[in-house]
Amino acid sequence: MKSLLFNTIALVDKIATDDYVGFTFFVGCMAMMAASAFFFLSMNSFDRKWRTSILVSGLITFIAAVHYWYMRDYWAANMESPTFFRYVDWVLTVPLMCVEFYLILKVAGAKKSLMWKLIFLSIVMLVTGYLGEAVYRDQAWIWGLISGIAYFAIVYEIWLGSAKKLAVEAGGAVLQAHKTLCWFVLVGWAIYPLGYMAGTPGWYENIVGGLQMDVIYNIGDAVNKIGFGLVIYNLAVNASTEKAA
Repeated sequence: MKSLLFNTIALVDKIATDDYVGFTFFVGCMAMMAASAFFFLSMNSFDRKWRTSILVSGLITFIAAVHYWYMRDYWAANMESPTFFRYVDWVLTVPLMCVEFYLILKVAGAKKSLMWKLIFLSIVMLVTGYLGEAVYRDQAWIWGLISGIAYFAIVYEIWLGSAKKLAVEAGGAVLQAHKTLCWFVLVGWAIYPLGYMAGTPGWYENIVGGLQMDVIYNIGDAVNKIGFGLVIYNLAVNASTEKAA
């Protein structure tokens, strides 16, 4: 325990006042850990049908916290973007965020085919994004375009497709939560293309080339992963209130 505390203090001492990447890695790690503790400890406060959703919210932020711990150390040691660790984090947490849609819509009869469809699209989005950012950087815009198509397919499914129809059928707190999650995907997830363009070569370099990719990604992760969980938490609270009434 003393060794862990010493290493943490030593790392903090090495963060320069203008190292915004290191700062956001550190804050992101702490925020994700705190969110995980909150979600896990609140699970038993709600009806059984919402506990899995709260559990998944906690897993999303916990997985992110662990990866942020490694990414923070990697950045401090190498001053390079931890692209590999970041995409490992995303390939685990983003599909789980898609699972949340299925879990809250089960009350309206959502089938597992919806869940697997969203998971598949999210994996395509992430794999092609990784290929453009880390493997085929000279064709980054092409891979980014493919990733964007998969993203918009997710947006269509939750805003206009079968997921939207199920949310309308469920109504009440479920519909409200679904709408909020949809806005997170449409607006919150739109942060990531900015980070992608800031860190890869292409026609867009003159537009976003001066931005720090990792700062954008870190802010996006904190907003979206913790935000997703809070929406689910609020749904569980509101649903419990509706049931009690």
